[in-house]
Amino acid sequence: MMEIFFETKDVFQLKDLEKIAPKEKGITSMSVKEILQSLVDDGMVDTDRIGTSNYFWAFPSKALHARKRKLEELESQRLLASLHLQYKGLDKLLGFPTSSLGFVREKSCVQRCQMTCSKFAESSQKKEALQKSIEKSKIGREDTAERAALLKELAALRQKKEQLKKEMDKYRECDPDVVEEMRQTNQVAKEAANRWTDNIFSIKSWAKRKFGFEESRIDKCFGIPEDLEYID
Repeated sequence: MMEIFFETKDVFQLKDLEKIAPKEKGITSMSVKEILQSLVDDGMVDTDRIGTSNYFWAFPSKALHARKRKLEELESQRLLASLHLQYKGLDKLLGFPTSSLGFVREKSCVQRCQMTCSKFAESSQKKEALQKSIEKSKIGREDTAERAALLKELAALRQKKEQLKKEMDKYRECDPDVVEEMRQTNQVAKEAANRWTDNIFSIKSWAKRKFGFEESRIDKCFGIPEDLEYID
């Protein structure tokens, strides 16, 4: 999720991330909200409410500071491991009793030293990887006041875009394509109404010839308006 922010250097709404994350990072859309909230709670992603919408972004510098803190922790572990080894060296220099208890104690110390050395090597590798990652993240991603202002402006422009889109939807009925569609629909309805009117006149003429009914009587019996006419 953090890669989306770092790679695009952009500001997003939740609905944007729910579309992007599954396509680009394989994150299911149902879990995007939970992951995003977790990152916000951990202070890795910033959020702000502009108007009626919430926007999210993450400065690479925050990740940089987090990596630096991790490096400091690893460095502390390394120093502790070094002190532990020195302590064990002094312990060995002073010597243990040759009794079985001393042998067990010495064996236990060797095992602990081996574990410490393994952890030290692992910490060194992590430190090197983090250092490379920090150097890479610095390129073109400086956290400046100007960048923060631009991100705020971008969020405001996006909100303005949404408002304009809603305004355009209100005037959709004035769209030439929509007007043409309405005209065609009206034409079809007009032709259908005139066909029925023609049929009614034909039936009235047939009834007058066949049964000698007056036109007013036919209109009254069948509820036909006296002013029935074709639609122009």
